[in-house]
This record gives sequence, structure tokens and C-alpha cells, in this order.
Amino acid sequence: MANYPNQRLAWAITGSGHYLRESLEILQSIENADVFLSRAAAEIIKQYGFQPQLEATKHRVYQDKTASSVPVELFYEGKYHTLVIAPATSNTIAKMAYGFSDSLVTNLFAQAGKTRVPSIIFACDTTPELESEAPRDNMVKVYPRQIDLDNVAKLAHFEATTVVNDMAELTHAIHTRLNQIK
Repeated sequence: MANYPNQRLAWAITGSGHYLRESLEILQSIENADVFLSRAAAEIIKQYGFQPQLEATKHRVYQDKTASSVPVELFYEGKYHTLVIAPATSNTIAKMAYGFSDSLVTNLFAQAGKTRVPSIIFACDTTPELESEAPRDNMVKVYPRQIDLDNVAKLAHFEATTVVNDMAELTHAIHTRLNQIK
């Protein structure tokens, strides 16, 4: 049985700049969270100049620095009530959709599922055409491939997994979950 008052929210970030700024803003408004960075996320946060925003969240930060993704053991210890992955690259989505767990973030998703911790995922590639922030505040047009869209759809059918398409849905899903555990 879950003991929500003593549990935290786990938030994983992958190597995408797509709505990274907005994801960090949401993260800053949340209490009792731990942040997990993929190797690419650690690079992208610095490349985009978002290190101060990450530090402003004042959350514990774990980075993908071990081959066996040691921090996933925190799920076995019952430390988390929810996993959020935002933003999630098409690479991470594909790996999760097909059951790969070869990185910190994909391992977190696998272990969340195995320990029955609900996941909320903001996938970067959810529409055939979108605008995305590139480094130095440039906006670029992005055209996800059909396989990227198919992988998002496949992942949306996983049990205890909510896939959201935009920041409004992400915010709503997180607040709905936080209200459920009060």
C-alpha cells in the first residue's frame, strides 16, 4: 500500500529543448520532487542556458552516470508516488514503447511500471508539424516521422501511463495526480 505523505514525485528530463523551459517552470512550482537527467539532458540544459532554472527548483538532481542506473533503486524503496518524463525525446519514447531500459530515464520508466507507480509523459513529437525552441531562443519547424507518432500512440496504451501532448495537458495531469494523492 502506498504511503503518499512520505513519497516524492520523480521528474526525468531527456535531451530535448522542446518545451524544456516550460517544463522547468512547472517543475519549479512543485514541492517534494527529485530530478533525473539523462546524459543528453545534462548537455542540453547547459547548451540552452537553463542551468540556473534547474538550480532554482532546489530539487535533488540525479544524473545518468552509472551503467546500471543506480538511482532506480529508489523506486524499489517506495520513495515515489509518480514519475513525470518531460520533455521526452523520440528516442526515449521509442525505447520505452518497445521495452528497452538501457539508460537512466528508460530504466526509471520500466521500474515505475514494475512497482506500479503511475507515469506522466510529455512526448516531444505528437503532431505531424510543430515549432520547437532551438538553442539561443531560435524557433524551428520540426516534422516528426510517422514512426515517431506511432511510438507515442503505442506508449499511450501502456497501463498506468498518461501521455500528454502539450504543456496545458502536462500541468493538468500533474495537478490531477497530486490531488489524488492528498
